[in-house]
Amino acid sequence: MNPTSKTYSASFLTSLAQRLFVALGTPDDLATIIATSLVSTNLAGHDSHGVIQIPIYAAAVQAGRIKPAARASVAPATAMLATLAVDGAFGWGPPAACLTVEKIAERAQQFGISTAVIRNCHHIGRVGQYVERLAAQNLIGIAMCNASRAVVPFNGRQRMLGTNPIAVAVPRQHGQPPVLFDGSTSIVAGNKIKVLLDKGLPTPAGWIVDSAGQPSTRPADFFDGGGILSMGGHKGYGLGVMVELLGGLLSGASAAFLPDYAAVNGVLMIAFRPDAFMPLDDYLAQVDRACAALKASPGVDDNTEVLLPGEPEQRAQQERAQNGIPIPEATWQAICDLADRLSLAV
Repeated sequence: MNPTSKTYSASFLTSLAQRLFVALGTPDDLATIIATSLVSTNLAGHDSHGVIQIPIYAAAVQAGRIKPAARASVAPATAMLATLAVDGAFGWGPPAACLTVEKIAERAQQFGISTAVIRNCHHIGRVGQYVERLAAQNLIGIAMCNASRAVVPFNGRQRMLGTNPIAVAVPRQHGQPPVLFDGSTSIVAGNKIKVLLDKGLPTPAGWIVDSAGQPSTRPADFFDGGGILSMGGHKGYGLGVMVELLGGLLSGASAAFLPDYAAVNGVLMIAFRPDAFMPLDDYLAQVDRACAALKASPGVDDNTEVLLPGEPEQRAQQERAQNGIPIPEATWQAICDLADRLSLAV
């Protein structure tokens, strides 16, 4: 029988997460950014990158891998350029990523386009949240990052690549949510396997292999030295390699499969103005026309509709904001255990 889940409000989880990060030595404002990042990800339905990360982050702090009071900054040599580098100072990933979004949005408005890397940056969480912020300012946003080895190459059996997500967001008119693609180049993000493990559920066939490279549906096999397969076979593998060469190498983090890899997120973000190519209103109208055509196309049956990229997240957010966020008992217990160790009342 699967472990039970309990449901909690976003405001409760945000407050609890913020207090936990403060107890770990994080300044209040940074703790709020991290907590909001995680809980907004749960709201969007991506529990693998939500509050399940809190004990993982805490372990990184306690092991000295994350400096909880460190603040990201723009490298002085890039302070006035369209291209810039942000130094995460081995602190928290979400504040570094939010600073990067702020700076490339400013530069894109000035220059038409801006590109940034983040150096010395720990886990930034759900990549889509950052391009959503850019689209809210009528910018097109692209973001990607590499990560520690979890994915076997096409035709390989040893972990070499990170899950290496790519996110793209395109704005829409009248304040509508953007068209958003946000996905790993692997068939699944690694922490989604942790969610299944916590729920006592198997992985679907075709997700993972065991340490011998054999197909498996046991989540534990991944954590015992197995690996994740690439999305779409050789195509996802190719995209994953490109994330290593762009996000990993340009940021100085190196590629996950090289011996000098810094075990951080090598992040690349791009923002540009649609009105560099045509009037903004014309572009947004064309985006809506394209979206309407997709939505009007027939589903595979009468009970199925065609969804736009980003619509599943939007619907999850509406449902969970109203009904609460389900947290598996194993995840909740890990959070409570951390609170106990920090002498913090839940």
